[in-house]
Formats: sequence, C-alpha cells, structure tokens
Amino acid sequence: MKNLYLGLLLSSVLAAPAFADDHNTKVVYAGTMIDVESGKALKDRVIVIEDGMITAIGSRATIEDIEIPDDAELIDLSDMTVLPGLSDSHVHLTSDANVHGYKRLTRSTPRAAITGVVNAEKTLMAGFTTVRNLGAPGFADVDLMNAIDDGDVPGPHMIPAGRSIGITGGHCDNNLLPYEAQAKGGGVADGPWAVRAKVRENNKYGAKVIKFCGTGGVLSKGTKIGAQQFSFEEMKAIVDEAHLLGLKVAVHAHGADGIETAIRAGVDSVEHSSLITDAGIRMAKQKGTYLSMDIYVSDYILSEGEAAGILEESLAKERTVGKAQRERFQAAVKAGANIAFGSDAGVYPHGQNGRQFAYMVDWGMTPIQAIQASTIGNAKLFGITEDRGSIAVGKRADIIAVDGDPLADVKELEDVDFVMKGGWVYKTD
Repeated sequence: MKNLYLGLLLSSVLAAPAFADDHNTKVVYAGTMIDVESGKALKDRVIVIEDGMITAIGSRATIEDIEIPDDAELIDLSDMTVLPGLSDSHVHLTSDANVHGYKRLTRSTPRAAITGVVNAEKTLMAGFTTVRNLGAPGFADVDLMNAIDDGDVPGPHMIPAGRSIGITGGHCDNNLLPYEAQAKGGGVADGPWAVRAKVRENNKYGAKVIKFCGTGGVLSKGTKIGAQQFSFEEMKAIVDEAHLLGLKVAVHAHGADGIETAIRAGVDSVEHSSLITDAGIRMAKQKGTYLSMDIYVSDYILSEGEAAGILEESLAKERTVGKAQRERFQAAVKAGANIAFGSDAGVYPHGQNGRQFAYMVDWGMTPIQAIQASTIGNAKLFGITEDRGSIAVGKRADIIAVDGDPLADVKELEDVDFVMKGGWVYKTD
C-alpha cells in the first residue's frame, strides 16, 4: 500500500484502451472537476475508482491519507476539465442520418441493427455514456443494449423504447407504402385497451421506456405537426399501464393540444415540444414534466436534409416549426421548466450530439445549465440519480474530459478528449 499523494507525485500513467484494461483500482487526477450538483468548478481533485465505481473524491490535501493498492492505475488529467459522462434523452441509434424519406424503405431491420452498432460507438466516443433510444424496428435497440451490456460491442448505457406506439396513419405508423403493400402490426394501435396491450408487449420484449406519438411529425408523410394523435383516454391508458410496469413514458408532440393532453395524462417527458404554449409550459412546470427540445437538428434538416432524402413536404414543415421551437425553448428556460438534453441524433449524424449545447446557450441557458441538463437533469428524468449523473461517491465511474473550459465555451463539448464508462477507458485522444 502507498499514500495516494505520493503515488500521484511519483507516477502518472494514461490509461490504456478499455479492452486492454485489467486494473481494478484507478486514480484520476483532475485539474478541474465540474460538480454538476453544485454548479461549481473544483480545482485539483482526485477521484478513486474501484471495480468501476467511485469510492472517494477529494483534494490532494484532504484525500492524501487514503490508502490504495501499489498497482493502482494513475490517470493524469491535470491539464483538463473533468465532467460526468454526458447523456442524451432522445436518440435513434439504429437510424442513418443519410437515409430519410423513401430511402428508408430500402433498410431492413437487420441492417438497422448493424447501423446501431456503428452509431453506438460514435456516440460513446463523443462523450455520451448514457442514452435513451426512442424507437427502433424489431426491438433492435433492445438487442443492441444487451450486446453492449455483455461487452460484445462498445457503446453507451442504453434505455431502449423498442417500438414506438402510434395511431393508424399517424407519425409512428409506416405510411410511406401504398395500402396493398403495408405490413400491419408493429406499434400501431387504436383504443385504450389496444394501446395497453402494446405497452405490455414492449415491456415483454425488453423495452425500458415507453415512447408514443401524440401529434403529427415533421418527417412523417401526410401528418400535420399540430394535429393531436390519440385521445386523452388513450394517452392515459398508455401512461397508466407503463407506470404500473415501472416504466417511464416519453411522448413525441409538436402541437399545443397534444402536448397539453399528454401532460394531463401524466407523461414523464415531452419530446420536441415545438409549439408549446405558455399555459403548456406552466402545466409542465407544475407537474414536473421534462421538456426535451431538439433545437439543433433544424439546421441539419434544412441544410442537408434534401440530399439525405427528406421529402419536400417535411422540409416545408421544418421551415415553419424550427424557429418557433427555439423561441418556445427560450420561454421554457425563462419560466424555469425542467429541460432535458435531447438531440434526436439519427435525424442528423450520430457523434455530433454535443453540437446542441451551443444552441441551448444561445437560446437562454448558461453553460452550466446546459451541462446540468445533460447530466444530473437527465439522470432525474431517467430515474438513475443513485447510479449516474454526477461525479460522486457510490456512482458509476462514467467520466469525460476536455482540454478547455466548457463553462467559458460550451463548444468544448463538441470534441471530447477522454471517455471513461464504468471505470473502463475508451478514449484518450
């Protein structure tokens, strides 16, 4: 055994990639550590990790009496800013940002699963160590989660939704094929008991969150953004059944009526929230509902979407909703509503999730508020604060680092230099 302080003075070894990692105990020396719970940047912090969990944190002055094994691996991040692993409340890992509109008809579920493997690694390397995957064909995201958890492929911790639930002809229905070619089933259901059955099926096959479509969408052919989908009774049935099973509920909703109806039904988060009214914001704040507003993605849709196959109908809808969503985001931040970090990555390229931070700051948040949304805030939404969301004793060692100061320039989080997940180091660039 040796004193931690002496060990840091005598040795500084940058961790090897995860798959060559055989150390049970690690010591991270952080030049600056962002405490997302207090919102403060702490200097010269030492983080002790055993078997993937954080067991001690302190300054060199206060932690020097802690004894650690002689062969502990020392990771010197003394010139970097250290943060908890980031999270994203709305991704589609099995989706390819270059394949939209009718092009999507060429992609099979097995191909989507392979795409998910590629995108999972990109997402992890971008510093996002936990994601909520809101919809995938054939429960491919559930299998991807299992493959990651089994160590078969690298990727973030996943909270998969499996099939998204939607009305016949709605945003979550496959409405690009002619009638005679359409396959029935999937997540399409109508009526309170039918939607309860879909929730039960999703739970049976491994979904960890329920996602349903409460309004039309930008990228779905033939749907109107503001039009509500599902009645209150149907939404309430989805939420009640999911909560009975211990699952949280995310609703895709752009239009004001669908947003407010879903909040009254008890959803845990509203995805997009593009046209939410002041009354809707007040309702969300009162009930503690999280608003997951993907305010970066509009830039990609309008600049690159046509080449990726996005239909003109969808581009026209985005032109009407993009700026409005950002203005409503600004209003929600000002009102003090719960804001999740959700990017809708998959509509735009995976691994670029961090680009949303700058937009959140441009539209009303401080850098620390944007970081908190992607860390402790999302952890509260996901129900995993005991395990993740901050760098704290007793939590998983999901840790990232950047060269600069993201509190001064949040764009630093667009290029993460160090990634650790569960005590395993995946990136050291």
